[in-house]
Amino acid sequence: MTPKLAVSAGERSGDDLAADVVGEIARRAPGAELFGLTGPQMHAAGVESLASIDALNVMGLFEVVRHVPGLFRLRRGLKNEFLARGAAGFVGFDAPDFNIGLARSLKARGVRAVQVVSPSVWAWRRYRVARIARSLDLLLTLFPFEPEIFSGTGLNARFIGHPLADALPLAPDRAAARQALALDSGDPVIALLPGSRPGEIRRHAAMVAAAAERLAAERNAHNMLLLAETGHRRIFAEAAGRDPADSGMRVVVGATRQGLVAADLALAASGTVTLEALLAKTPMVVFYRLAGSTYQLARGLRLVKSRWISLPNVLARAALVPERIQYQATAERLAADACAWLDDHRRRDDFMETARRIHVQLACGAAANAAEAILRDLDRARRGDAGA
Repeated sequence: MTPKLAVSAGERSGDDLAADVVGEIARRAPGAELFGLTGPQMHAAGVESLASIDALNVMGLFEVVRHVPGLFRLRRGLKNEFLARGAAGFVGFDAPDFNIGLARSLKARGVRAVQVVSPSVWAWRRYRVARIARSLDLLLTLFPFEPEIFSGTGLNARFIGHPLADALPLAPDRAAARQALALDSGDPVIALLPGSRPGEIRRHAAMVAAAAERLAAERNAHNMLLLAETGHRRIFAEAAGRDPADSGMRVVVGATRQGLVAADLALAASGTVTLEALLAKTPMVVFYRLAGSTYQLARGLRLVKSRWISLPNVLARAALVPERIQYQATAERLAADACAWLDDHRRRDDFMETARRIHVQLACGAAANAAEAILRDLDRARRGDAGA
């Protein structure tokens, strides 16, 4: 039986993962009908686009408020279209606040509900666990510790591996990366990553620029500002009050992975990029500043439960890298943390060994595992033994 699958991705990383998974589904089930909320990679992989992921590119508790009516209209419209097309299953990729609500309403109408990428309940709003479990038939997680969180809820939660670990080699070729970026200096190379969203860049730009100036003066560091899009340079310059070049930074756009491999050290905003740095075996200092209102509300409601916020520390279950959050995130602190890394070769070696161990654990064919689990779940549901 040819499956009809509705799919929905959130951000660009979700789009990339979804494209790999639907490609695997198409190979295993030729003729499968795939449609939904897509990004460019999903569309290129053969998914019929009913709406664009750009509609979900918002962040933060207060920042989201003004977008809520539109997001509800989008979700309601997708639900109706998916039902009208007779979707047998729905697969959400990341964007849990949007996708799991959509999954819940579809599950109530008899559609199999799958989520790829678990919400970060280990760090943020753990009270969501029971509601998530009721909303889904299958949860596919990228980290090995996540299925245990849903133990006893009745939800089928499985670890599939992480696509970044599959994509990056265990032994990164730093020499080749430096050659590609024309880095022939013997001085330390430091990658600066202020964030991938405009709001993050605005909050971090002045601090990152000041830290870069300190490192250039104190260590003769070669600073690379790694940006996702060309337009982010203007946002950074406006927020910092000067162009990155005026702070001695070289701007590299659209080559984050290559830049991380080439670097001796990274100063990175918390997020998926810190995992990418870990897999590149690049030591780092992690920082993050939330909008003031969001931070105060999160603290007041005690929404953050994890001891650590960065993925390297969560995966290592130890303080593998420094974390500087909100008022602790200053240019002086970041520069001092960077110098401490550069001065301690034993610490750097230990980091790389831990990073390699985590890489091996995560690299197990995430896209293929996800496609197999999704198709098996649909087949079992069709045969009436979905609980098997």
